[in-house]
Amino acid sequence: MQLYKLVILKIFHSINEFVATKKTILTLGTFDGVHFGHKSILNKVTQSTLHGTYESVVLTFFPHPRMVLQGKKDLKLLNTIDEKKELLEKLGVENLIIHPFDTTFSKLSAEEFVRDILVEKLKIQKIIIGYDHRFGSNRTADIHDLIAFGKTYNFEVEQISAQEINDISVSSTKIRNAITEGNIDLANQYLEYPYSIYGEVIKGKQLGRTIGFPTANISINEAYKLIPQKGVYVVKSIIHEQTVYGMMNIGNNPTVGGDTQSIEVHFLDFYNDLYGTSLKIDILHRLRSEQKFENITALKNQLATDEQETRDYFTVYQSLNNR
Repeated sequence: MQLYKLVILKIFHSINEFVATKKTILTLGTFDGVHFGHKSILNKVTQSTLHGTYESVVLTFFPHPRMVLQGKKDLKLLNTIDEKKELLEKLGVENLIIHPFDTTFSKLSAEEFVRDILVEKLKIQKIIIGYDHRFGSNRTADIHDLIAFGKTYNFEVEQISAQEINDISVSSTKIRNAITEGNIDLANQYLEYPYSIYGEVIKGKQLGRTIGFPTANISINEAYKLIPQKGVYVVKSIIHEQTVYGMMNIGNNPTVGGDTQSIEVHFLDFYNDLYGTSLKIDILHRLRSEQKFENITALKNQLATDEQETRDYFTVYQSLNNR
């Protein structure tokens, strides 16, 4: 059985902010999705610090290095920074360093990175890293160089096997593809938790309330957050400590002449004013793709069907979770 320490994750927004109180067990990477493959690495880190001799550190970078070095401004990620914080804390990670990645940092030589960052500032006792990890200016150094540096600077290097790294890579790709295709059930299976979006409820066109289906219009600030394929989804959220179920539409609302994408949630049996509220929306299941209906009556009929399917889904969902 996996053991976890109950911790409050400490956040540092640069390497310079972090001051080690003891030697550290560290891993680094983007950990986008923090899915079951990533957990095998993170568990190695947290299990090594259970007895308090060392403290656990995850070093990650933002913006994503590919955004900076390859100019991929449209790169989409599974997790926002806030989502990643929440997931890492649940796994018992004690320290998360989110270092600003820029071209200056990328030009550090491999030895400068190891000596000045890992050893001098982060005080590593051990680094747990993938066999294929490359680092330093132009990514010229590899795991063999890191092992050599470990002997020079007196720290351990634990390699993650090729099989584990391949599983992580394949899983991340499958999750992104599944979300892009709208297959949220498969994505959640790989993640081992519901894929979610965070956003603020803003005023929309308020068309839903005129046809009996008032919606909360969700605005997501992070342009890099991966949004599922257009369609209607079954969702749940915690609002004022109450679990609320609903159905969410991602799309352009073509029946009423919409031309920009919106994210709208119709919560079942919930009528409070939510304007200005920040919500986490867990996406559980996809009901159907976006459609353009002949008229408003046809749209209302379909929404009634969607609502019934949503209620039926949660009847089963609740019975399974109450076992």
